[in-house]
Amino acid sequence: MESVASLAELFPSTAPATSGANKPNELGQEDFLKLMVAQLENQDPTNPQDNAEFLGQIAQFSTVSGVQDLVKGFDSLSSVLYANQALEAAGLVGNKVVTESNLGLLKEGETLDATIDLPANASGVTLYIQDMSGRLVHTQALGPALKGDLKIQWDGTDAEGTSLPDGQYRISAEAVMAGQNYALPVYTHNLVESVTVDSSGTGVLLNLDGGAQVSMSGVKSFL
Repeated sequence: MESVASLAELFPSTAPATSGANKPNELGQEDFLKLMVAQLENQDPTNPQDNAEFLGQIAQFSTVSGVQDLVKGFDSLSSVLYANQALEAAGLVGNKVVTESNLGLLKEGETLDATIDLPANASGVTLYIQDMSGRLVHTQALGPALKGDLKIQWDGTDAEGTSLPDGQYRISAEAVMAGQNYALPVYTHNLVESVTVDSSGTGVLLNLDGGAQVSMSGVKSFL
């Protein structure tokens, strides 16, 4: 009786998982099932195929098929998450967000807002404003403050009350805690002007009013 090739030979474990139409030299699920039936019908009754080998071939097919389904599932989930992120980002246009940056944009008639992160109660907090050349243009004693987020507003004036030009400024702060001076993290509040969809299709970027871009993961909080 003419022997039929083993499925392990026709469908090796190294065959890549593919989706859609099969290539001429690759087996699909229907081809595999046809070969499996042919192998059973044409095996030598006096020397039937070993059960363990046969079950191993089925398991091999199930593994390849399962990987294909898993990949498709992840692709679908990724598309849904990406669409939700884009929708959420679009809703932020015209609103302010808190980012990791301590650079803020001062505009005429508006205040420059920021949040100071206090890890403990402070007996005194001091605010410092620098222009982009590094020159200190404003210093303000804020007094004692409790642990947590301390929101501040700068009206854009120097120590003499003179209005400074519009543009970007750097905000920093220090506090006296348990009798020692500590530099504090400061996070500016920035307006979201528009949203850019990453050309690679893997993320969404927020375009801030100072010209900076930040990913959704780079936003600390929404205002």
